[in-house]
Amino acid sequence: MKIGYIVNTYPSPSHSFIRREIRALERRGLTIQRFAMRRHPGPLVDPADAQEALGTEYVLAQGMPALIGAALAVMLRAPGRFMAALALAWRVGRRSEVGVARHLIYLLEAAFITRRAAALGLDRLHAHFGTNPAAVAMLARALGGPAYSFTVHGPEEFDRPGAIALGEKIERADFAVAISAFGRSQMMRLVPQAVWPRVQVVRCGIEPGAFADPAPLPQGRPLRLVNIGRFAEQKGQLLLIDAVAEVVARGVDLRLALIGDGPLRPAIERAIARHGLERHVRLTGWLDEAGVRAELDGAHGLVLPSFAEGLPMVVMEAMAAQRPVIATWVAGIPELMCHGKTGWLVPAGDTEALAEAITDMVMASDTTLARMAKAARACALTRHDIDAQAEVLARLFAQRPRTQPD
Repeated sequence: MKIGYIVNTYPSPSHSFIRREIRALERRGLTIQRFAMRRHPGPLVDPADAQEALGTEYVLAQGMPALIGAALAVMLRAPGRFMAALALAWRVGRRSEVGVARHLIYLLEAAFITRRAAALGLDRLHAHFGTNPAAVAMLARALGGPAYSFTVHGPEEFDRPGAIALGEKIERADFAVAISAFGRSQMMRLVPQAVWPRVQVVRCGIEPGAFADPAPLPQGRPLRLVNIGRFAEQKGQLLLIDAVAEVVARGVDLRLALIGDGPLRPAIERAIARHGLERHVRLTGWLDEAGVRAELDGAHGLVLPSFAEGLPMVVMEAMAAQRPVIATWVAGIPELMCHGKTGWLVPAGDTEALAEAITDMVMASDTTLARMAKAARACALTRHDIDAQAEVLARLFAQRPRTQPD
């Protein structure tokens, strides 16, 4: 079976879960053609991402003449389908935040992918994220391309489902994927009950082999924590700096490594300086998988104070690396973690609760932390083996494409 994967920007440091899914599907014998609208703007520090870039077809890099030519070719071959797709792009674009003009570009991208899908003999299209990749897949189907499906990650898609026509994309899809039961429930809210069975859960996965020999927890103190993620409002790093300042003010010594980068970096640097935490907090920038693993191996645990999430890969990776986690009680995180068993769950946005959880981790004995760490690892490996999740997705791909609306 040949599947065309559609992603907006691929590969990128924060989308390693897509790479793992694709490679797991390829191990099962599926052929995956990677399509991305654009390249990642920065350097690809992970060699695996650099390798993926070599096998990815970049749609916008073809140039506008090639995209317009593809659209004209589709229009001449099937004028009725083209006009229906144009009407769909116009209607969805009028309701969106990005406007009609952007959706007409999506239509050109869809025309190019439709022609490439025919040339390559693709059986299906699958998009990651319910935003423009799903729009391109939906329009490609309207132009006569293969049946499509897509994975919704959240939380952004759930912030404005009407503006991105998420419900319509789900209804038109052959099936749609959520990465957690919580995500599935949010998608079910947008469609009629008859469509619910087509919304399936396929969790993001980890490579168990990459965590085959977890490093033992560091002994003694100071407590060492890592935070991994883009420096953005929803990730809560500014609140984390306030919580660390509160813990340090109590006379507790700890070390925090912030792994990542993003628009909030200047604000985070100012907060560190304001609280005088230069000795306690360091910023590493983006690291490759080996660098992230080294930071995890040297830490007692992960802390993730997010205000909104889907089901964060960093949590399951830290758990698979046999590290307890402090995280917020949002979205799909409680489906993975168990408060008091694999770590600590705290209310989002609560600095005091976060500071208390960090203090609890400091005060916990090495024996208690080791017990939590082993429970965390067992949970992650049981529920998030990428090959097991790829098998679920492959079965969905193998089903007969839906030809009639419900």
